[in-house]
Order: sequence, then structure tokens, then C-alpha cells
Amino acid sequence: MIIGPNDLCPCGSGKKFLHCCANKLSADVHRAKLDDAMGEIRELLEGRNFASLEEANAFLSEYTQERNRTPRDNFDGLSSEQMHRFLHFPFEAPDLVSFPSRLDVTPKAPILTLFSLLVEALGDQGAKATSTGNLPRQLCRDIAMAYMGEEKYRENYRFGELRSEPEFFDLHVTRLVSGLSGLIRKYKGKFVVGGECRKLMSKHELASIYSKLFRAFTTKYNWAYRDSWQQIPLIQQSFPFTLYLLKRHGGDWQSSRFYEDWFLRAFPAVSQEISPVGEYYSAEQVLRSCYSLRCLDSFAGFLGLVEIQREADKRYGDFRLKKLPLLDHVVQFHARGK
Repeated sequence: MIIGPNDLCPCGSGKKFLHCCANKLSADVHRAKLDDAMGEIRELLEGRNFASLEEANAFLSEYTQERNRTPRDNFDGLSSEQMHRFLHFPFEAPDLVSFPSRLDVTPKAPILTLFSLLVEALGDQGAKATSTGNLPRQLCRDIAMAYMGEEKYRENYRFGELRSEPEFFDLHVTRLVSGLSGLIRKYKGKFVVGGECRKLMSKHELASIYSKLFRAFTTKYNWAYRDSWQQIPLIQQSFPFTLYLLKRHGGDWQSSRFYEDWFLRAFPAVSQEISPVGEYYSAEQVLRSCYSLRCLDSFAGFLGLVEIQREADKRYGDFRLKKLPLLDHVVQFHARGK
């Protein structure tokens, strides 16, 4: 049987063969997976006779499709085919998962609060961009004060005033995502509120604005931008799988390590592609840290999909999280694993 580059990889990763085992057969982990799959096929063919090569290929094709539709434990009941669609076509698989373009509730999320403050601050006149292409310093300070409250603002900037937009990174991300979604744009050196955004805001359509921010955040904004770790695109690409896990297990408080474990179980080969950081972080630790920071905290937390609790004296490291009601309105899964 010939495996095409865009076919699902026989190893069951849910990824295309081209982006999985095709060019990595020298790596033990991929070789073992592919050998297992091929061994299974050889066992299936044993004792069977086919009138032609075409008949044999048709039989194997049907078998492979059935195998790809079989629920897998390491995907929490999803099949390889479903995972493939999660990874490559999250917004084009309405029979599997859908993301409404307008929510049926008024959403509450940190990114939406900051967006509303930004739109209010820009007003009708807009604001001139700095020489580095960011929002003016005083505007950032005003938004930070309104968002945090005076006491928290003074605590966060006790060693010096907020000097630039990137120093208030949540606002920086909100501004970038707003631009990627087309809601806020730069015109003649000024940040201005787009016409569509004004129309939606005048109708109090925060439900539609949130959906636009969500799509831009997941498909256009680079999650690795926030930290200094390695890229690891699969963390962002697999966001529907994380939402699926949160829908199934997020009703109870879970440790961030619980979701890290699921990610590593679903995509064990990813750690093979990551370099350790000195003597302090192994490849697995780097992967765990990136996944929790980017997917659970900076994505699910920032977009109001989960509540996060940390110990009072721990800013980093493991934390607890639980899904918020907004998650059930943002994403609906129509085909669930067994």
C-alpha cells in the first residue's frame, strides 16, 4: 500500500504522513510506531489472496480508513481522523466541532475587558503610534490603572512607572490580536477603531467581537511570542484538543499537570524535537512549561474559558484550573469520542 504525503500517518499521531514519520524514520520513536503499524498490516494480509494490486490496495485503503475512525485511548476517545481534523481544519469541520460567530451570552474575559478599555481610550480621534509602533505611554498607563485598580497598579510598577506598551503585556497582546482581527487598525500613523468594530460596539455586540478576537488569537497570533521558549507550533495547532479535554474534565478542579499529561500522551514524539535548556530543564520539562503557559494560562485563562488558582507565593509552576461557563458557549463538539 502506498502512503501519500497528505494521508494520515499510520503511526496514529493524527498528523499527515509528510509532517510525521515521512522524513523521520531514523528516529527510534517514529520507526517503532511505523513498524508496529506495518506489522499489523502484514498480519492482516496473511493468508489473503487478491486478484490484482488494485484490489489489494482497495482492501488496505478501507482497512486504514476504518482504523483511522477507531477511537484511541491516548486521544481520550477521539479517533486519528478526528484529531487530524482538529489539527488542520478546526474551523472547517462543523460536523465535528463548531465555533459560533456570535455567542448567545455576553462574554466576560480579560482580553475583552482590555479591548473595551482600548476602544474607549482611542475614541473617535484615535491615538498616534510611537516611533516603535506601539500605543502611547500615557494611554497605556490610563488603561492599566483602569484595568488593575490603583493599588494593584502601584504594586506591579513599584520600581518605576509603566514606560511602554510591551511592559503591560496583556494590553500589548490585546492590541496585536485586535489588529489581526481587523477590529483596530493603523491609519496614517494612528491607531483607530475600525468601521466594523464601531458598528458592533454601537449595537453592544461584544458577543460577536469576542468571536473575532478568539479566531484571530487561535489562527493568526503567535503564542510563542509571549515567552522566550522554543516555538513548538503543535501546542497552538492542537488548541481544539485542549478545549475538548477541558469540556470533558474541566468540571472539576484539575492540576495543570493533568492536562500536560494528556498532551504528552497524545503527542509523545513532540518532546523528541525539543532541545533541553542547559542542565535545568529537560526536553519534557520545556514542553510541559510551554504547554501550560501558552495553552492553559495565556490562551484559556486570558480568553475567559477557565478559572486559574495559584498558591499565594507561587507566580510560576503548577496551578489548578476549572472550566468557566463561557467555554460551553465558545465551542460545541458534535462528535464525541467513546
